Amino acid sequence: MSAVLEIGGLTVAAGEIVAVLGGNGAGKTSLLETVLGFRPGPVRLLGRDVAGLGVEQRVLMGVGYVPERRRVFASLTVQENLEASSSLAARERRQRMAEMMALFPMLGERPQARAWLLSGGQQQMLALARALMNRPRLLLLDEPSLGLAPVVVGDLLARLSAMAAEGLAIVLAEQRASQALRVARRGVVLSRGRIVRSGPAAELAADPTLADLMAGG
Repeated sequence: MSAVLEIGGLTVAAGEIVAVLGGNGAGKTSLLETVLGFRPGPVRLLGRDVAGLGVEQRVLMGVGYVPERRRVFASLTVQENLEASSSLAARERRQRMAEMMALFPMLGERPQARAWLLSGGQQQMLALARALMNRPRLLLLDEPSLGLAPVVVGDLLARLSAMAAEGLAIVLAEQRASQALRVARRGVVLSRGRIVRSGPAAELAADPTLADLMAGG
């Protein structure tokens, strides 16, 4: 499979979920911000060197991002959040919004609800829907399970698996290794911004030293 993303020792192909693991300060957010262009660093997207491209250009190339703690526009409605995140032409934007409402029925039931009135799980689904509005090829998620109930996390991970099965490349940055590795094909462990372990998800999940590596920071 051709790589959608190449950064350092990390590669991600279409249809693949790769878990990026590590404790607080390990460098997970910094890695995602480098992919997006918020931080400098060598990155290849879809086989192209994008080190000279800004954030907006990378988004237009097909990068979607769900930041830590969701960060939806609290004062805007569900519909307004989706509209504000899209660069599509009006007709295609309306079509894509309808697709997102169908994909996330809890949002479709409350399109005029202000984001601050949504539950944590609903806000996370809204953040995910926003990231998908421009039909990305690569989806970056930063600690998506943070603060969510286990049943909501299970639903979220199931949705990510379905998206990967349709060809989306996904980078899942998480502290909760067991959950991330349950849906990932491969995983990498970061410590101080460097990859200290990588391999198939099942092998990492069974590695008795994983907890110690995660604690390395």
